[in-house]
Amino acid sequence: MKYSGWPEPGELVVCEVTDVEDFGAFVDLVEYEDKEGLIHVSEVASGWVKYIRDHVREGQTVVCKVLEVDEDSQQIDLSAKDVNDHQKQEKIQEWKNETKADNWLSREFEDDGTYREVAEAMISRYGTMYQALEEGAVRGEEVFGDAGIEGELAETLTEIARENINVPYVEVTGYVDVETTAPSGVDDVIEALSGVKAPEYEEADGDVEVEIEYVSAPEYRITAKAHDYKTAQRAVEDCADEASDRIKELGGRGEYHEEPHTSEA
Repeated sequence: MKYSGWPEPGELVVCEVTDVEDFGAFVDLVEYEDKEGLIHVSEVASGWVKYIRDHVREGQTVVCKVLEVDEDSQQIDLSAKDVNDHQKQEKIQEWKNETKADNWLSREFEDDGTYREVAEAMISRYGTMYQALEEGAVRGEEVFGDAGIEGELAETLTEIARENINVPYVEVTGYVDVETTAPSGVDDVIEALSGVKAPEYEEADGDVEVEIEYVSAPEYRITAKAHDYKTAQRAVEDCADEASDRIKELGGRGEYHEEPHTSEA
């Protein structure tokens, strides 16, 4: 979706060069509806520009900084030289991500009115559609609810987000000591640990994965992966508590701790 308004001075914008003259380059602001700008030759590159076409050419995509906007004369003055390499990379990536989000939503919402309403709500709350969808992939429908989007629309947006955006996992590790002096000690420990499963939390965003590994008697490592640290930490502690409760029922001892007692290779 292209913005219908005007860019602000100081804003970084993605442009496509449409015409190059000796005095400067005319560009189309690809994120805005029907907005053109001018990069004066003095703003094309640092230092003296002998041949402007050595620096810009028709069809080229460039990132510019907005210097001045005159709505009355429909003029936007831009600078390419005031944008460093890091800013260029970040802005281009942001634009590519927003283009992806635009494509995802356009395919889902054939009604232009619904699409624009949803898109504008997400942009107003989160800055970009992609940022809203990225957070929605992690936290679910509440993200869109915060933007004023409820019900089936929020459900649909959550589905779009989770189908298209890979959400990074947070990994948390803890330790539990599980031991017993009973004659059936080894079997009891195995029974206590094998019954421990990854917990399911209604409020969790996505599945929780848990792995339990032997470190050195009586110590076992519990690793939990979730989409947020709080859930992963809770899963580690809950699994440790469950293992401890199970071994205590069998006459043994169980205790959770965050750091390993033994040195790990």
